[in-house]
Amino acid sequence: MNLVIATPDTASADTADTADTADSAAGIRVVQGACPHDCPDTCALKITVDAGRVIKVAGDPDHPPTHGALCTKVSRYAERSYHPERVLTPLKRVGPKGAGQFEPVSWDAALTDIAARLQAIAERDPQAVLPYSYAGTMGLLQGESMSARFFHRLGASLLDRTICSSAGGAALVATYGGKLGMHLEDYAQARLIVIWGSNSIASNLHFWTFAQQAKRDGAKLVCIDPRRTETADKCHQHLALRPGTDGALALGLMHELIVNGWLDEDYIAAHVDGFEALRDKALAWDSERVAAVCGLSADEVRGLARDYASTRPAAIRLNYGMQRTHGGGSAVRLIALLPCLTGAWRQRGGGMLLSASGWFRQAKDDAALQRPDLLPGRRPRMINMSTIGDDLLRPASAEFGPRIEALIVYNSNPMAVAPESPKVVAGFQREDLFTVVLEHFLTDTADQADYVLPATTQLEHLDVHTSYGHTYVLINHPAIAPVGQAKPNTQIFRELAAKMGFDEPCFADSDELLARQAVPTLDFELLSRRGWVKLALPALPFAEGGFETANGRAQVDVPGLGVPDFVPPYESVESAPALAARYPLAMISPPARHFLNSTFVNVKSLRSIEGEPLVEIHPDDAGPRGVHDGAMVRVFNDRGSYLCRAAVGTRARPGVVNGLGVWWRKLGAAGTNVNELTSQRLTDIGRAPTFYDCLVEVAAARA
Repeated sequence: MNLVIATPDTASADTADTADTADSAAGIRVVQGACPHDCPDTCALKITVDAGRVIKVAGDPDHPPTHGALCTKVSRYAERSYHPERVLTPLKRVGPKGAGQFEPVSWDAALTDIAARLQAIAERDPQAVLPYSYAGTMGLLQGESMSARFFHRLGASLLDRTICSSAGGAALVATYGGKLGMHLEDYAQARLIVIWGSNSIASNLHFWTFAQQAKRDGAKLVCIDPRRTETADKCHQHLALRPGTDGALALGLMHELIVNGWLDEDYIAAHVDGFEALRDKALAWDSERVAAVCGLSADEVRGLARDYASTRPAAIRLNYGMQRTHGGGSAVRLIALLPCLTGAWRQRGGGMLLSASGWFRQAKDDAALQRPDLLPGRRPRMINMSTIGDDLLRPASAEFGPRIEALIVYNSNPMAVAPESPKVVAGFQREDLFTVVLEHFLTDTADQADYVLPATTQLEHLDVHTSYGHTYVLINHPAIAPVGQAKPNTQIFRELAAKMGFDEPCFADSDELLARQAVPTLDFELLSRRGWVKLALPALPFAEGGFETANGRAQVDVPGLGVPDFVPPYESVESAPALAARYPLAMISPPARHFLNSTFVNVKSLRSIEGEPLVEIHPDDAGPRGVHDGAMVRVFNDRGSYLCRAAVGTRARPGVVNGLGVWWRKLGAAGTNVNELTSQRLTDIGRAPTFYDCLVEVAAARA
């Protein structure tokens, strides 16, 4: 598919805002920005500045997905930038590792020492240096641009960035040829919306507004989630299946489609490869079998299949929670095939969306931005960020390579967010590990650093953003000068490269040049002036097939993966009965509503809303354990123990507890968080973590 950039229509061009408008009478400027966080909404922002200080962060009313609304978190973004505990000067460790004892140093002293330490390690083997980053910002510049150039030139180990979405992403690529899906706005046209594994009110607010529009127009909303979320409360039906059984439910829906003759045979014949093998698998999953595995009733399975087959248009909004189990990748493959079997793609408002990020492939140029050509003839090893606990503790070996001697962390807080944190803590506390952290605050990870370097927030730097929830490219203009001595990630790595003696011209590229390199097919002046542009894509992308696979057809039997099937959890009563006898409760760890991963946890106004770390437990499970609402409890398994407060109620289904995260460890009751209990085992495809595949026990805590 040839991708071009849509030009604004006459109406939108006439009302387009410039990047920086001013009220000369009041001395107030309004700057165009973009939300940087790991959220599918990627909102366009209007940032109001008075006398060099941000006084308001609001949604852009002209940007269709944002339509002027922001979540509570981002509307308070200025609280992060002006937070009294923000790191505003380089810091050098002066106390024991992990004690959080630092002294201020100059940028020159910090970068000189860091460069000397890295050079000494690189002379032995540059693969002993590891970058660790993820989506603390989703920006193309402050994410992986100058930093990627730096590590490629150094020859450092590569990081496999798997911690959030790689199982689902691999599944979409296998099935559709890319991370592709419906247009966000088209959900307003649906008459059935299945919200699968998503608390949209908390984590996908702007999709929810389109779903609400559809609901007002008569659409039925169904929520599939082990937890009775705020979203489930607002849907017509909630199916509280057991964690890790989504693939079985998808096969059960297929079974009903087949036996009742509800397939779109013409669409399958023209646009789906390998369906006969899938038919045979699905026929083995009658509703009674599915109900037993998923913890639902057979009537619920049959009813959902009937609704999905008979309602037009029917849409699925899938999110990443359900792919964080052993069989998460296979489950996404199966769900992604459902709209192909019913021909839902033929209609506006029909289809599925998990990620839209693949639509941007021809709009952006990752190679120009990240410069893998700086690695001529070298093939550094790749370290999976989800197994960082094990990998920091591994000795050098022929199989593993050199021991990790230096860790450069930016845009991430692995001490809080990585699984099986007892091992992560032990790895970070190695006395022979040299750690540099680029941060805004002294997070759990920054406390372990030898140097903490102050980074700018989104209000202080230039960036360009794509999205995984809609199809607009956005720009973020700096609204204010950097606070204190903070510098953008790009500038930090630019200066560190100079200290290392890297003299390639690409290390002198300005941020504006990086922005232009990132999205070379865009009208950059339009993007800069207006703040956002929409990709020009077909209104119905797969109405006539046209998937981005080799033959343009959705794929069932994929080389190396085979035909998707139900893959049970690692930890369940069926797959691990001896473990389940000791730890009978399945635990999922969905995000707290007012945090985003571990971001915003230290914003007091938001933390006061959340209160404190909680585990939700059903009365049927709390009673026999002597656990009362509001009591302190110990949640534990063989990997660790987590002290938190119990919320007894029906948010949790029987047999499942919900450990709401991700709190900073040092803000927890015993200096731990929910990842004390999660494992480093990986998904069936995509090498992703299995955060929601976890058995635990809960006991009342001693006073």
